[in-house]
Amino acid sequence: MLKNYFRAAWRNLQHNKVFSGINIIGLSIGISASLVIYLIVSYHMSFDRGHRDGDRIYRVVTDYDFSGTAMHNKGVTFPMGGAIQKDLTGFDAVVPFFIINNGKISVDTAGRSGAGVFKAQDHMMYAGANYFQLIAYDWLAGSPAAALSQPFQVVLTESRARLYFPGLSQDAIIGRKLYFDDSVGTTVTGIVKDLPYHTAFSGKVFFSWTTFTSTSLKQPQLDNWGGTTSNSQLFVKLSPGHSVAQTEANINALYRKYAGYDPKSTNKTSYLLQPLSDLHFSTTYRNFFDGDPSVSKSTIRGLLIVAVLLLLLACINFINLTTAQSVRRAKEIGIRKTIGGSRGQLVLQFFGETFLLTLAAVILSILFAPLLFKVFADFIPKGLQVDHLMQPHILIFAFILLIGVSLLSGFYPALILSSYRPIMVLKSHLPSDSGADRRQWLRKTLTLGQFVIAQVFIIGALLVGKQINYVLNKDLGFRKDAIVYFETNRQDTVRNHRSMLMQKLRAIPGIAMVSLSSDIPSSNGVWSSDMKYSDGKKEYKGVVQLKGADTNYMRLYQMKLLAGRELPASDTVNALIINETYLHTLGFKFPQEAIGKTIKWNNEQIAPVVGVVADFYQESLNKPISPLAICSQLSNEYTISVALAPGSTGESLKTIIARMKKAWTEVYPEDNFDYRFQDETLVEFYQGEQDTAKLLNWATGLMIFISCLGLLGLVIHVTNQRTKEIGIRKILGATVSQLVVLLSTDFLKLVCWGFLIAAPLAWWGGHAWLENFAYRTGFSWWIFIAGGLRMAGIAIVILLLRTVKAAAANPVDNLRTE
Repeated sequence: MLKNYFRAAWRNLQHNKVFSGINIIGLSIGISASLVIYLIVSYHMSFDRGHRDGDRIYRVVTDYDFSGTAMHNKGVTFPMGGAIQKDLTGFDAVVPFFIINNGKISVDTAGRSGAGVFKAQDHMMYAGANYFQLIAYDWLAGSPAAALSQPFQVVLTESRARLYFPGLSQDAIIGRKLYFDDSVGTTVTGIVKDLPYHTAFSGKVFFSWTTFTSTSLKQPQLDNWGGTTSNSQLFVKLSPGHSVAQTEANINALYRKYAGYDPKSTNKTSYLLQPLSDLHFSTTYRNFFDGDPSVSKSTIRGLLIVAVLLLLLACINFINLTTAQSVRRAKEIGIRKTIGGSRGQLVLQFFGETFLLTLAAVILSILFAPLLFKVFADFIPKGLQVDHLMQPHILIFAFILLIGVSLLSGFYPALILSSYRPIMVLKSHLPSDSGADRRQWLRKTLTLGQFVIAQVFIIGALLVGKQINYVLNKDLGFRKDAIVYFETNRQDTVRNHRSMLMQKLRAIPGIAMVSLSSDIPSSNGVWSSDMKYSDGKKEYKGVVQLKGADTNYMRLYQMKLLAGRELPASDTVNALIINETYLHTLGFKFPQEAIGKTIKWNNEQIAPVVGVVADFYQESLNKPISPLAICSQLSNEYTISVALAPGSTGESLKTIIARMKKAWTEVYPEDNFDYRFQDETLVEFYQGEQDTAKLLNWATGLMIFISCLGLLGLVIHVTNQRTKEIGIRKILGATVSQLVVLLSTDFLKLVCWGFLIAAPLAWWGGHAWLENFAYRTGFSWWIFIAGGLRMAGIAIVILLLRTVKAAAANPVDNLRTE
């Protein structure tokens, strides 16, 4: 019996090749997109699922409220970890560590000379021995109890051990020397297996924490409760039964105890516990290694919505086209019922047809997968390949899609087609007008839904593109074009090396100016400190972002000085320039009022305000401008900015870069010359938004394509049904244009109604998305008009493809066919 069902289903699909093809193409696009999106989502959702007691692991992060301005930092003050271990209870582990973003590793298996050199090494950190209590590694050599207990010890992952000591056994590597940036000599005391699951804990080289805090390498901020850098991070593992809220309260009380607390101050610093499960998805604090894969939960939701909507549109096409053909299959159904076929058997047959269509779509979707991998390339993490679609859980998901789509698409058509009464059908009395009207109303409703979804995405894509254009072209308060910057070796303690390099750079033709600073004006790196100012009546205290710079910094970046003068050339911190936001936070109305006032920070450093700079954006436009102070000579200036002379062409730029590289090699012969352009860095700030724009554009294109496939199928059906009417009207004098309008009017009405429904939905969703930006574009009226016209134009083209052909046909042939 099942064989007969499938044979009949196959004959019907062959008999209706056009409609079957439309359904298969639409379903295959939706299914293949769902498979690719499922692969992406399952990859991201698998992060940090393999940790033992992962639900009790948290990262301590810092939030600031500076007179209503919110700031966030994934780091904590240096002494926080030690104070928690000393003063608080309720923790199974307290793990401070310091991230090393880049560095050089030198190794030697038989003496110092001839050591292997590995440049630009990443995923390194200073960590205590209890780091391995937090994260359970499999130890291949060494002991977790003693591996990082002393200064100048290092633990390697298996992959790094093979890289640094090729050909040696793991036991033979223990005791070997490893040198970090030529200044730190360490001994390998342990080798651990790389974590076998996806995790944000992607460290590869672990230097002992006591190496970082030893006398010879002691950092100036280790005892400072006022300064915070995002590289100084802290993880804790709560003991069973201890609540997050109470732990946060205890940590904040500890901070107030050591850092001081003014209950009258409007500026507040607070510490929160960020769950381990949130680490991979956080856009506020991000991963603790820059460049590691991460994704926002809103992006995950967006991908899932795209998959669901594409499947829904394909299912709508199937329902519309199947019910539209119901009249043509009425006699077949009547005969089957007359010879004894039950309604249940007919339902099974129609489900069989749907299953065959969906199965063909699933097979075709496997062929579409490589193409859709390119479509979603910006969302596919490194390492995910097309062949990963053959993994067992993906195949199980594909089978679930096959069954689910078959049921969703086939349920209503099967009930409708199997409900025909055989006597009425065989007497040529087709289903009642009321039933036909209901089915026509359903088809119109579903088609209207397709147009609404497509137009919402069209308007959304236009809005996202407008916002991206706004942020990329907005005046940021500083020069951003024709500037090259690069970082020097942070472990180089010879400051004269940077001076020598800058002197060589100044001598290169085509370079207009050179500046040394701690950072470029706008970046993801945040360094902040507590600052105090007292006017004799009131004390203003709060967290302020800091940038160290030389006297050329503001001139090179063409920042606007509102009052005072530029920073003086100095080897000590003897002057500050503050921005407008900090000026108003301190209670001043006019820039000149702040000149000469002294500000204290770190409880020991005092410097006068010598200038006020116009506000510029220190980070992306997603975040508001924060209080800022630019200081002279903070001892952490490693970034060199180079302003190119006006008129530099492509060829001259290559020459300038080559000469810059030569100058670099003369000063740092063993280090790579990695430079970047300022404007390219600014573009990367909005990579997430640009990815969203690409997703919307592709999703919109696919949805329009599926919707137009359905529209084309319905137009073909309508023109076929009205062939005799078209012939008679043409004989009576109707022109081709009149017939085209007659056949298209109902569909264009649906497009117009779709626009009227989509516009408020797009307005609501667009405003919700724009709330993510502190500075944003407006929701212009032309976006709605452009979106509506775009959908209407595409629909008109689809309608003309079929209606013109039908209206231009010879009426005699049409009537003879009837």
